Amino acid sequence: MTMPPHSDAKLERRLGGPELSALRRRLRRHFERHGDNSEKRVLQLTGLSPVEHEALALIVGLPSRFTPSVRIDIAQFDAALRNAEISDSLREALERIDGPLINRTAAKEELRARWDSVFSTHAPHLVLSAWLQTTSATSLIKRMARQNPDTATRLLKQVTAVFLHLPAAGLTRAQLAADVLGNAHALDNGQPTATLVLAVLRYGANDAAQEHDLSEDVTEAENINRPAERARDIWAQAGVLVNELARPALFLNLPVDHGSVPLAAPGEPGYLSLRQLLRTSITWSVAGQIVRVCENPNIVSIAADRLGRACAPLVCTDGMPAAAQRVLLTQLAEAGATLLYHGDFDWAGIHIANNVMRLCAATPWRFRSDDYSQAVDSFPHKERDLSETTVNASWDATLGTTMQSHGLAIPEEAVASLLIGDLRSLEPQSS
Repeated sequence: MTMPPHSDAKLERRLGGPELSALRRRLRRHFERHGDNSEKRVLQLTGLSPVEHEALALIVGLPSRFTPSVRIDIAQFDAALRNAEISDSLREALERIDGPLINRTAAKEELRARWDSVFSTHAPHLVLSAWLQTTSATSLIKRMARQNPDTATRLLKQVTAVFLHLPAAGLTRAQLAADVLGNAHALDNGQPTATLVLAVLRYGANDAAQEHDLSEDVTEAENINRPAERARDIWAQAGVLVNELARPALFLNLPVDHGSVPLAAPGEPGYLSLRQLLRTSITWSVAGQIVRVCENPNIVSIAADRLGRACAPLVCTDGMPAAAQRVLLTQLAEAGATLLYHGDFDWAGIHIANNVMRLCAATPWRFRSDDYSQAVDSFPHKERDLSETTVNASWDATLGTTMQSHGLAIPEEAVASLLIGDLRSLEPQSS
């Protein structure tokens, strides 16, 4: 039925205007929730104002006596609008006044189906496929895609393409992004695709479980492993270089197989960048040997000055190990070295040690409760400087309690003479 030209004016008088906007919103919500469902054709309206009741009464012929609650049959409402040559239906009338109606229930079902399609897509990479089945993956992908299934599909295609090129052999992250995604910055920190790739890499390395284990390490040094460094480390485990020249690993007298290029002059400290560690084929000659690991570069300097070529193999984490340090320690452990670790006797030092012990199955080097007590006895008197928060050492259940009882932080340099004694090798290092 085609409405006459004057129907718009009649519709506006009967159902339009700001005074009836709340009533129209309630009527619209009915259609948005139920659409044209034949089983939902009766609408109970309560809390009506006198103006709203009067408008309904004029259209559908309700008794003129005001009542705040009425029961509306939508079919009768439609018929009344047609008979008055105002509109073909209530739905059409509402759309003519305030714009198109959306069936929100149907829209939700359609959106759910689109998301189901996103997550049911088969991923050719096993770890990626397993990660997609986790609840954390669902929430992260939706957030990165800004709740848009089409964007999510595009991001997952990019993530899949990246994983088909991993592990890499010392390829820079920018080059990987340019080769695979056509944009050298597509895998920069904070980019959606990079965030998803890192999440999958963490999942594959059980990084989430490791972080859970560290949840008890609540200290002022809790954030010592900065996010940018952590991301660089995760990329490095996949053979991808990020800021590959930043924070190189410091070492002294690390032996390599005969025929390999010496990494540094015997007796002199050397550095290995992440770039070198991932791009250079280094054959470590450390099977069955002890390699000691310290936290502070000063220990390496003292060892080089006092022992030179006679110093046993030594590696420095320089605080919380970054990507280069972690790669080096992992390579040494995989080459058969037994790693012994020492650090500062403070909460940050224990937090760092927990990470190192877990990373490469290291064991303590003069870094137990008895060693701390011995250091306190020989340390000059000072005021208590440890905070009240205790960090539990994964290798010694009593160390944290002992440190808390004394309340004194003992820097690694304070016990340097003991460490240097352990580092005195019977034979000078040849490389």
